[in-house]
Amino acid sequence: MSVRVDKYLFAMRIYKTRSIATDACKKGRVTMNGTELKPSRTFEIGNKFSVRKGPITYTYEVLRLSENRLGAKLVPDYLRDITAKDQLELLELARLAGQNGRDRGAGRPTKKDRREIEQFISDDYYLDNLDDLDDLDNLEDIENLDN
Repeated sequence: MSVRVDKYLFAMRIYKTRSIATDACKKGRVTMNGTELKPSRTFEIGNKFSVRKGPITYTYEVLRLSENRLGAKLVPDYLRDITAKDQLELLELARLAGQNGRDRGAGRPTKKDRREIEQFISDDYYLDNLDDLDDLDNLEDIENLDN
């Protein structure tokens, strides 16, 4: 038995719809052994394939076949995630980079927040804080602070 690539990607919940899975195949985001897969290509048990989503390339192994969409709890019986650890670290780094210091659900920044962000980002912020260093007599004292 074999299953079309686009049907399998949809059934295993890698993509939300079959048409999105088909588009991903056409754009070359689904590969097997370095070869881009067409949506009509078939998977068999034991095949290993890669799916590129954003900066991360996920790698999977086919354990069982199904054309019908499965519940999320059943997917591990049909598909094994064998993604390399360095790819998962990229995912974690991307998640951390997306955090900008605001609590989730805090809403949009207020005017005061926006002004503080702009002040912090601007070059003048660093120059304004040099006034606090009036007690330092020369440049050598400033360099010693960095060490």
